[in-house]
Amino acid sequence: MSTSFLLRNGKRVFSVIGGGCRGTDALSRVHFVSRRFIIDLSYSTHFMDFKGSSIPSSMKKLVVTKLSQNFRDAVALQTVPVPTPGDGDLLVRNRFVGINASDINYSAGRYDPSVKPPFDAGFEGIGEVVGLGLSASARYTIGDTVAYFADGTVPVPAVKPEFLTLLLSGATAYIAMKRLGDLVKGETVLVTAAAGGTGQFAVQFAKQAGCHVVGTCSSNEKAGFLKTIGCDRPINYTSEDLSTTLRKEYPQGLDVVYESIGGRMFDMAVNNLANEGRLIVIGFISVYQTATGVPTVKGGTLPMKLLQKSASVRGPVSALTVHSLRMITALQTMYQHIS
Repeated sequence: MSTSFLLRNGKRVFSVIGGGCRGTDALSRVHFVSRRFIIDLSYSTHFMDFKGSSIPSSMKKLVVTKLSQNFRDAVALQTVPVPTPGDGDLLVRNRFVGINASDINYSAGRYDPSVKPPFDAGFEGIGEVVGLGLSASARYTIGDTVAYFADGTVPVPAVKPEFLTLLLSGATAYIAMKRLGDLVKGETVLVTAAAGGTGQFAVQFAKQAGCHVVGTCSSNEKAGFLKTIGCDRPINYTSEDLSTTLRKEYPQGLDVVYESIGGRMFDMAVNNLANEGRLIVIGFISVYQTATGVPTVKGGTLPMKLLQKSASVRGPVSALTVHSLRMITALQTMYQHIS
């Protein structure tokens, strides 16, 4: 069974027609017609490509039925009717969708505790437009390939899984490095979990900026991969002591750290910052599947350590929480670069 996803780009717009009782203005004696609002879907058949795209009557979607840090336990696959898009909506036939660490936090109730099950799961996808509302037709048409995220859409050159990865993972790295990293050519940048979904993008953005890039990983296979994308010094922390290696090979410290693990890795990053170093927090994956999802760090000494080095901690950064226009701009730039 095909799977579709209704993306709402804007608020529903209802048409306004005359009707109802007439009122009288006592000053001008001009009669006004009171307005009533109706939902006008008469146009919808012109913007739903039922025959050309063989849109099914039902679709499957993931629904969070209970709060849990275990994503598989939190969600259930349900069959529901395929909705008709509203005025500013797109109906997208999903070809690829992403499940990220953000989904785990959301289904565990950590992002917005006021949201109670059941609610829909998923933040990103890529596919073709098979239906759209009247206002949405000013920008899109049937057959367009688009990528969508929590708060917007952007056209993509083609429906490829590689383009999907640029959404949350790629955009988080792009925004963090471009806006918060203040990268300068020749600086040393450490990327933790460098072979992961967002880490591999951070490696490449830092390398494009002319930096010396260090990346942590958990296997020799991942270390080999990191070399192919420009990482100057992969460190397999299962065979090398990370703290010892950093102190020995980078005694002047790290200018920028792109940190996604949390806990002891965060503490180690703080201890190895250079003067005026920038520690960018984009997550703490080491604790996402724990009961609290909150990492333990040595926060009591953090202010003094930062003060001694005129260093800073920046973030946390997530493409889910940045302004949608900034997100769209980041995606457009990346898609233009690879198309």
